[in-house]
Amino acid sequence: MVHLVYCDNAGPKGEKVLDKILAGTKTMVVRGAAGRKIPHSRVFPGEKLYFMEKGTKQITACAVVKDVKNYVKLSDEEISRILDEYQSMLNLTEKQKARWHKKCLCLVSFEDVRAIPSMEFDHQGNMDDWLILDKIEDVVVGTSIPYNYEKSRF
Repeated sequence: MVHLVYCDNAGPKGEKVLDKILAGTKTMVVRGAAGRKIPHSRVFPGEKLYFMEKGTKQITACAVVKDVKNYVKLSDEEISRILDEYQSMLNLTEKQKARWHKKCLCLVSFEDVRAIPSMEFDHQGNMDDWLILDKIEDVVVGTSIPYNYEKSRF
């Protein structure tokens, strides 16, 4: 499987998540919710991540999943401890820490980050901020297929 990860493009001082990833100052992404939600338990070491900045239609970077940590039913103290423990890789702002203060967390570390020639994303309705795909071409203009949530179900 391959994964398309939307990256927030706003932050203090115009800081952008994808910029941090490309600069090497962010080597882990987090997704969280009140209950298990994609990509929790559905992303594995060796799989490929593709990144795009929210608000654009351009997929511009990729990386390889190094490690994954899935957590469920966390207490407030555990959430804070985990986010603090991995802060050196997550590189979260205070606002982002608040956003990801969730009972179920999926932390995905990655390596071999590289910029790629831009591919135009074919956005379809109701897509989440993390897509699980057979191949990236399935969501690229010119080769896309209708997105089906089959791979995103638990």
